[in-house]
Parts: sequence; C-alpha cells; structure tokens
Amino acid sequence: MPVIGYAPGAYDLFHVGHLNILKHAAEHCDHLIAGVVSDEMLVLTKGRAPVIPLAERMEIVRSLRFVDDVHAEVVPDKIDTWREVGFDVIFKGDDWRGTPKGERLEQEFAGVGVTVQYFPYTVHTSSTLLRKALAAIDAEEPVGRVARALTS
Repeated sequence: MPVIGYAPGAYDLFHVGHLNILKHAAEHCDHLIAGVVSDEMLVLTKGRAPVIPLAERMEIVRSLRFVDDVHAEVVPDKIDTWREVGFDVIFKGDDWRGTPKGERLEQEFAGVGVTVQYFPYTVHTSSTLLRKALAAIDAEEPVGRVARALTS
C-alpha cells in the first residue's frame, strides 16, 4: 500500500529550507502532498499576512517535480486537514520537536495512526530572516523613494 506524505508550510518567500523539507519528505513517501497554508490562516496563526499570495505559493510548490499534489490549508487544525486529505505521515521541521505544539501534533496524530516525521530545520535560511533582510533594505532605501527616483 502506498505511503501518502503531507508536508505543510507557508512556503512564503520560497527558499532552500522549503526545498530541503519537500525533497526529504518525497524520499520518505510514495505520494507527497504539500499543504500550503492560506493567507487567512497565516494571519490567524502567525499574526501576519504572507508576502506572496496563496495562489502563487501553490503554483511555485506545484512546480517541483517531487511534489505530487498541493492542498490549500484553510483550517487551523492539522487533524481537520488530515480528515480532508488523508495521509499516513506528516513532515515538519525539527524546530517543532519537543515543543508544546510538536508534542500536541504527535499526540493528536498518534490517535489516528499518522506518524510525525521531523527533518532538520535550515537555520541559516528562513522566511523570517528573509523578511527581516527585506525590511532592512527597505528602511535604507524605501520602495517609495526608489519608485519616485525611477519615474523622475
């Protein structure tokens, strides 16, 4: 019986860390579904909207040869997503391991026979770091000033 894997994430400002988790996930299942968290769920769970809209993030992830399917995650609870999608293993970065949210995830999924598998988190590259770098660049050279300079 094929193993269906699920790799949820915002996949905003797509970077090598995203690529790594999806690539590793594909090596550990027969069919990989990437769950792309909706704009609304990111505002609800992280308190901020993504830089890249959902449809574009889904298209980026869908374009990877090792991703078999893409699912828009529109509910806050991963167990509800499992009820919609159906998967055998969920993949997360190891920054979740040993945390309250990771332990809660493991407990919920153990009850329905889903394995939680962790992969190394890419510490040197993250969307948070990219967002901070972009904010620093914008503070030095605000987009408005650059746009005005280009049109002058």
